[in-house]
Amino acid sequence: MSRILFTAVFLIIGSVLSHFNLAHCKTLKRDVKALNEIKSSLGWRVVYAWVGEDPCGDGGLPPWSGVTCSTLGDYRVVTELEVYAVSIVGPFPTAVTSLLDLTRLDLHNNKLTGPIPPQIERLKRLKILNLRWNKLQDAIPPEIGQLKSLTHLYLSFNNFKGEIPNELANLQELRYLYLHKNRFSGRIPPELGSLANLRHLDVGNNHLVGTIRELIRIEGCFPAMRNLYLSYNKMSGVVPSSLANIPKLTYLYLDHNQFTGRIPDAFYKHPFLKEMYVEGNAFRADVSPIGVHRVLEVSDTDFLV
Repeated sequence: MSRILFTAVFLIIGSVLSHFNLAHCKTLKRDVKALNEIKSSLGWRVVYAWVGEDPCGDGGLPPWSGVTCSTLGDYRVVTELEVYAVSIVGPFPTAVTSLLDLTRLDLHNNKLTGPIPPQIERLKRLKILNLRWNKLQDAIPPEIGQLKSLTHLYLSFNNFKGEIPNELANLQELRYLYLHKNRFSGRIPPELGSLANLRHLDVGNNHLVGTIRELIRIEGCFPAMRNLYLSYNKMSGVVPSSLANIPKLTYLYLDHNQFTGRIPDAFYKHPFLKEMYVEGNAFRADVSPIGVHRVLEVSDTDFLV
């Protein structure tokens, strides 16, 4: 048998055995209980597709819609739960926090209300948490800073309020942080600048105050940042030239705040910056429009309120 044919047969056998093992392993009782508790609290749009007692599939039945399972030793565990855009009404289902092997939790575009429970800290393996487009409220629990594996955090378009917790700076794997369109107040924690992998920070459309100088006070801050969205807040002060020291900055949104002064020349020389939105501020009347630069493209040449 040729090496290529042997390899192909080996891969097919491995795939069949993997499927066989998944089908014949029992689902961890903890996960079955949690999913059935969630099922009992959800609306008919989800429940009608969740057939059988075992969310990972049982007796020839497929896994429940939006539920992904994997083998862990002699058991099956739930690793992903994606139930979005099905008009779920009511509080955040706390039973979700018993699914300790979750790597993805996506409940976006529903009608969830109330706070994120502090028990969220139990989901240590979680990489993606998507709760945007709901009606969640209160403060972000500081316990969310315990999700050390988190790479994507989507909380936009909710009713969260209070300050952005410093504990988010503990999420050293975080790449994308979306807090757009909430009711956050206070200052953006400068500790976020220590997140070495953070590429996208969107805190637009809130009630945030403070200055850019305060935000970037940590030396070498935001080393991986590409997109920084500060639009539609109440931030003030000048735009410091040191902001252009963020090495990979590509899109910068400063529009509709209370910034003053001039646009520093350093932004003309930035090797990656493509767009900088600055309209709706209080820049000096004699500020010259940046215009079209060989790298920088400005969305608006009217720098006055």
